[in-house]
Amino acid sequence: MSVTNRFDDTLEPVGIAVGVLLVLVGLATVAGMPWTTKATVAAAAVQVVGALGTAAVGAGLVWLARHD
Repeated sequence: MSVTNRFDDTLEPVGIAVGVLLVLVGLATVAGMPWTTKATVAAAAVQVVGALGTAAVGAGLVWLARHD
């Protein structure tokens, strides 16, 4: 594999960038401790699960983009 043929698929860098962005958004949401600002525990739990799901989708997208 040479430097000129690094990305055989032209959308591979886009998939990786979007996947990494989704992982960072999910982790930043959890790091923001939403359970301290939500009125109910259920609302905070739903937001945390959604943030972790977002990070999982991002990781899956990165894996899919890198998978040959």
